[in-house]
Amino acid sequence: MARCVCRSVLIMKELLRFENTDLGYGKHRILHSLDFALNAGDYLAIVGSNGSGKTTLLRGLLGLIKPVAGVVTRRPNLHIGYVPQLQTVDEFFPLTIADIVVMGRFGRLGAVKWVTKDDRARTQAALEEVGMGHLSARLYRELSGGQKQRTLIARALVSEPDILVLDEHTNDLDIAGERAIMDLIDRLHAERQIAIVMVSHSLNAVANHAHSIGLIKDNRCRITPVEEVMQPEYLQQIYQIPLRILEMDGRKVVVY
Repeated sequence: MARCVCRSVLIMKELLRFENTDLGYGKHRILHSLDFALNAGDYLAIVGSNGSGKTTLLRGLLGLIKPVAGVVTRRPNLHIGYVPQLQTVDEFFPLTIADIVVMGRFGRLGAVKWVTKDDRARTQAALEEVGMGHLSARLYRELSGGQKQRTLIARALVSEPDILVLDEHTNDLDIAGERAIMDLIDRLHAERQIAIVMVSHSLNAVANHAHSIGLIKDNRCRITPVEEVMQPEYLQQIYQIPLRILEMDGRKVVVY
């Protein structure tokens, strides 16, 4: 009986699974033999160079493309909050921060798609959570890069997601801005116990935060605990170049 209970709990924790999955477009396969699960509370970073397949993996995770081979299994009624790259957000229309964030509620609205008082309250609460509540009436296009990123994170959070997915979330931020956003993501993970998936080209940007890392190399992605990844021997085997790992103020940095 206990075995059945444990099995039931395990199934409830599993949000998404790739099983021997190839991803690509038409007959062109970009990523091969993906085989991993994402569970409630996971903190995962996907790292790879430009053109390595990060975007393809992201689209497969979001359900925007179907597997070329294998399967992707999702928990019923799974909700994913997506934070896109800053440069992909259209700033032509004079939308306020609150206008941007409330869009995250659209997937939760009924057929009429009418924004309610409750949706507005949840929008303000999400903005408070990311430290932007006092700026809700400001125009989005007037914000700094870090403030825009916080706004987009609030838009994802207001959808009440099971998984928060961030795409190159530290791009175009200075060192202080990058640290502030990463500290925010750490806090959200700790307080909400939400699953986090970060997609980045920079191992140094995410290695001191994520609990596991998927390095994309040669059309494959292996998910490994961060403690194993941040070893010179492991990284030299992946990248085939000499490198060192330095530790400063408790933070590890890859130097090559």
